[in-house]
Formats: sequence, structure tokens, C-alpha cells
Amino acid sequence: MIPLTLFCILAGILKPALSLSPLRLQGPPTLPEDASHPLNPALASFSIETAFFEEFFGNASAPNQLSLNLLENIKSRTGVPPEIRIGGITADSTHWDPNQKVALSNFIDSTGALHNTTLGPQFWKSVGLLPQGTKIIMTLDLHDLDFEGALSMAEATVKGLSPSQFLSFEIGNEPDHYLSFTPQNYTSIWATWAKNISAALNIKTPKFQIAATVEDPIWPYDTPGASSALDCVSALAAGSNKDNVVATCSEHTYQYSVCDPPRIAVATLPNLVNHTRLAEYLDLWQPRIKSVRAQLGDDSFVIGEYNSVSCSGKDGVSNTFGQALWLLDTTLYAASLNVSRLYLHQGGPLALQSSTQLNHGGLSFYDMWYPVQNQNGAIQVFPSYSSYLFIAEALGRSTSLRISNIFPSRQANGSSITTALGDESAGQLVAYGFWDTSKPNAHSFPTKLALINLQIFNQTEIGQRPSAEFDITEYRQNKNRPVTIRRLQAPGADVKAANLTTWAGQNFASGEAAGALKEEKQSSSKISVQASEAVLVVL
Repeated sequence: MIPLTLFCILAGILKPALSLSPLRLQGPPTLPEDASHPLNPALASFSIETAFFEEFFGNASAPNQLSLNLLENIKSRTGVPPEIRIGGITADSTHWDPNQKVALSNFIDSTGALHNTTLGPQFWKSVGLLPQGTKIIMTLDLHDLDFEGALSMAEATVKGLSPSQFLSFEIGNEPDHYLSFTPQNYTSIWATWAKNISAALNIKTPKFQIAATVEDPIWPYDTPGASSALDCVSALAAGSNKDNVVATCSEHTYQYSVCDPPRIAVATLPNLVNHTRLAEYLDLWQPRIKSVRAQLGDDSFVIGEYNSVSCSGKDGVSNTFGQALWLLDTTLYAASLNVSRLYLHQGGPLALQSSTQLNHGGLSFYDMWYPVQNQNGAIQVFPSYSSYLFIAEALGRSTSLRISNIFPSRQANGSSITTALGDESAGQLVAYGFWDTSKPNAHSFPTKLALINLQIFNQTEIGQRPSAEFDITEYRQNKNRPVTIRRLQAPGADVKAANLTTWAGQNFASGEAAGALKEEKQSSSKISVQASEAVLVVL
């Protein structure tokens, strides 16, 4: 006899999930007024923890070919490699030694805690391994308040990189977490350093990325204390750009965390893979994005470091195909809000470890791939990597592509909170349109659509996999011409293996495409998308 409790559990497992109701995308198909500015081809970029740079890319005598192949795959689709921000928490304990023989040296004590990192001249040869055309953002140490040390690193960077490689400097990583900074005292130091480094290195144009702050905006925006928090907008208001040194503003986003038990409990796959939650989170930044762009220009607000779960991710969440779907939706939604570039953070939990955080040592569970064997796993690629291929192919080689979130669309205040728009899928169905303004009739119809079904389906489930039907009739200019479909797929949201994850029929577990390219042609305007799947439709 099966115990009653076990019977109930089995019944829950065997109960088939229901398909979501069909969704007809409402027009008009014309370029929306709230469409983004032209998308940067390096929209999907990377932040690499300074102390882990050599583990990811190797050195001149031993390049890490897996990492380099993965970056080349992205470049081959857009013509532009992802930008690389060298930074993170270890940047504020990184020093320059012109006499050091090795590229990078980490001092790690017997407990596994990282105390500092030292770079030498060979480091730039490691950077030189990156795909040709890669632009670099270098983070300088602010925490020690050692201007001469920051200047020596800045000088070494300018000498070590070609002018085409060097993009900008950051001064400090997440300074809202140390030295009791306010917008005023932060600006007094930051602006002085930026001005003096520019003068010392004869930098004539703005070459600094300000803020790199991590605390979420306070909601609502008129709450007492909200405007006094250190962030891009408050630093600019305090005069950080009075000497015309700021090129871009950066803020960091981590929607979930495993830094302490209360937050560990809510960092779950169903919570992560949901557009409503994602939109509610990123919408907090809308006022700052608008303010920064008004002051510095269209391409000036970036999410300079982000991932799903802070304190190095969560096993079974950040290393799954669900993360790939979250990453795709996050990148496209942020782009629709006019975030210019997003730098996905890669590294490991070595610095400032606490007794309450979940992870200690090894590489992070949120990394797209493990370039070396470590305590958390063998060399491997994770499912999330293929989402960057989806994004790269959506962007293509156009420099005039604009995006809009067409479902669940915008409210009057600019938000895309699905529950306020009567979204019966409860944040599980999402659609984006891409308009290429260089094409004939560019403003009349999109050239591509991204359709995402975030309904959770795990590979362990029994029964038929649910699907949703997107009706794209209103968005097709020529209904006699078949549409082309490429799919981002895995057996379920809980899949961790890249060899089970495919983009257009191919997996990238080895760093290179394996299997035959697969794309569909169909005349019907009704596109079926399985639970935990996304498709790119070329119209």
C-alpha cells in the first residue's frame, strides 16, 4: 500500500500542467513611441572579477581556448565582441607591480579568503588574448583611498592596452558599501581623482564610468532618504561631472541573493523565471535611466555588473536552463528601458566571505561556464550561455535596431508590471519586437520578434509538456512570405547540462557548435512555444 502522503506527492507529480491560453499580439505593428534608442551591438557583455581573470582567459603561454571560443561565437553573430569590464569586489584590493614576473598573483590565506591581487606587465598579454576589437573597462581601487596606487594602475592600463581597446575607467566597485560614502563626499574624492588621472595621462575626452553602486533604488521614489542614496543620479547632482570626465553611469543589479538565510529561502527557480517579478525589479531604475540619459546621452546608462543571485549564485537555480530564460528576458527588458549594455558578472566567492552566505570557494554557480576545474564542478558550459547567442542573433549586424516590449506592453507610467495589465499568464508569456530603422518601411513593421514562454516545466515531470500559442498576425507585413523560427530549448527549466541545451538545434557544450543547424519555416501566424522555451521569429 502506498502511504497517503506519498500518494499525494505522486499525484502532484503526475498531474499534467495545463497549457496557457492562446495569446494574440495586439497591434499596431508600427514602431512604438516608447521603443528604445538604437541598440548597442555589445548589449550582452561581461564583467570578469579581477582576481579570476587569468582563470577565465589564461595567459600568453596557456590561453583558455574554451573561454575564447565562447566569446568568438558571439562576435561572429554581431561583428562586435562583448565588452569586458575587469572589476568586481576584488578590484578594490588590486595593486600594480611593474616588476612582477607573472600576470596575476592572488594572496589567499589558509581559510580560502582572498586578501589582495597584484597585476604585472604580463597581465596585458592575457587581456590581449580576447577577440580582436574587444573594449575594456578597468576598475581602479578606491577603497584604500590611495590615489598614487590608482594612478599607477590607470597609467599601466593606458600603456598596456591599445587606444582602440581602452574604453573607460571605473574608480571603485560598489562604493555605497564602504567608507560611509554620501553623494557629496564620494563626489569630492571621485571627481578629483578622475580629473587628476585625466590630466596625468593626457586624456582629453570623458573616459570614466561613475558610481558602480549596488543598492536597489528606494521605492517609492519620494520616500525620505531616497534622493540621498549614493547612485549615478545623486553623484551627478553633487557635481561629479563638473570637469566633463563622465562618459557613462553604471549601477549593479542582483534580483535575488544567498548572502543570508532569509534571502536564500526566496531565491527559487519559480521566483526567478517570472516576467512580472523581473519587470517590477528593473522598473525601479527607470527614473535614474531617464535622468542619466538626459544629462549624458542615449548610450550612457549601463548595468555594469549583474546576475541572478548575489553571493555567487545558487545551485539548481543559477546554473540551470531557467537562468537562460531569465537572462534572455532580463537583457531584452532592460534594453527596452534604454539600458545600453549589461555586463554579466563571472567569478567566484573568495572575498569578504561571511558565515551566513551559502557559498564558499570555487567558481560561482551563476557563471556561464567553468573555464577550469574547481570545487564546484568540472570544466563545462552552462545552459545560460546559449541565451547570449539568441541575443546576438536578434541584434545581428545592425546598428539601427530598436526594441519594444509588446507584451505585456507599457502602462502610462512606463512600467510593464504584468498584473496591472490583465496578463492572464501571470508573468509567464513575454513578447518583444525589433524594428530596424535602416530598412524600407522600417517604422511600419518589426523585422524580428522574440517570444518567451516562462511557464516552468522541469525535465523530471511526467506527462505532456504544455505549450502556448502566440498569434503574430498583426505584426506580419507580408503574410504570404513564410516566417523563420529558431528555438532556445532544453528538456526542462531545471536542466544544468549544455549538451542538453540547444540554440537553433545546436549545443555549445564544447565551446563550438555541435549538431546540425535547425530552423523552421512556416506560413501560419500562430507560433507554438513550449513551456520553458523561447523563439526568435524572423518576419
